[in-house]
Amino acid sequence: MKNKLIFILAGIGVVFGLVTAYILAIEKKAMPPVFNPASNPYAQGVYSNGIIESYQSNGANINIFPEVPGTITQILVTEGATVSRGTPLLLMDDSIQKATVEQQKAQAESALSLLRQLKAQPRKENLHIAKAQVEYAAANLKTSQDQYGKLKKSFDLDAKSVSKDQLDNAQNAFNAAKANLGVAQRQYDLTKAGAWIYDIQTQQHQYEALAKTYASGKALLDKYTLRAPIDGVVMAISAAVGSFISSQGAYGTYNQGLNPIIVMASSSEYYEVRCFIDEILVPRLPPPSQLKAQMFIRGTNDSLPLEFERVQPYVTPKIELSNKRTERVDVRVLPVLFRFKPPKDKNLYPGQLVDVYVEAK
Repeated sequence: MKNKLIFILAGIGVVFGLVTAYILAIEKKAMPPVFNPASNPYAQGVYSNGIIESYQSNGANINIFPEVPGTITQILVTEGATVSRGTPLLLMDDSIQKATVEQQKAQAESALSLLRQLKAQPRKENLHIAKAQVEYAAANLKTSQDQYGKLKKSFDLDAKSVSKDQLDNAQNAFNAAKANLGVAQRQYDLTKAGAWIYDIQTQQHQYEALAKTYASGKALLDKYTLRAPIDGVVMAISAAVGSFISSQGAYGTYNQGLNPIIVMASSSEYYEVRCFIDEILVPRLPPPSQLKAQMFIRGTNDSLPLEFERVQPYVTPKIELSNKRTERVDVRVLPVLFRFKPPKDKNLYPGQLVDVYVEAK
């Protein structure tokens, strides 16, 4: 009985082994690829990595940095928004600069008020007082002159009728009244002439200096509002309300570097593709006017023809496009730019990596 059970189990094991071997021997068909790798459409084509950019007559995307440091208090646009030139994009805390500008404005207005005061001289009331002083001095002179004349006549008729001391005092009073009239007349003329031209010029320069200081402060105050430099589309905002930003950018939480505060693209109907041609392949390129290229969208079987735009005639070290831009390698590349009109049925964005083949000699 025991031996029979052993033979039965052995037979089951043999059958299981044969079935397993048969199943494993069946060749499974490979899954079809989701998309085909980019293939060279040209008989002599040069491959290059490309990155999509907004269409610009020069440079790449528009990176916006503030000219003054500060804390963001309000963001006025959203990513993907279409804005016109001069549209406010975000606001920064300007409380200190605003108080400074108000002080500079008050100083300029004070200097202007004093300048107007100098130009408005003589004041009518001051001129009336000076004229009255002249008339008063003239009256005193007439009184002194009459007194002295009477004593002089009496003295000439009879020297004993008037003492010599009285005659001298009357003469001195007459001379003093005459001098006072001269002083009063000169004071009147000075008042009537108004402010001295050099005082006016000095105050004019003082006002102009303070006015320029105020204008400079106001211009600096305007820098606390970031505005769109062109008509375009807001592609990325790298800081939030409460973030501290400076002319070097905003600190990136993930890449731990400094990024532009806002990245904008032009509102052109075209996109650009910046291709990096290896330096050893550059001699194989035809003249720029004969350059043809085709772009392959990664993750799809789609391709688009490209139109030559320009060559950036400066060979630079290649950078790792998908990593930090500070990483460099020994290979040097020539940037060649093409343009294309993005089809409406495909999702393409600036910053997207693509495969490009350029027809070569």
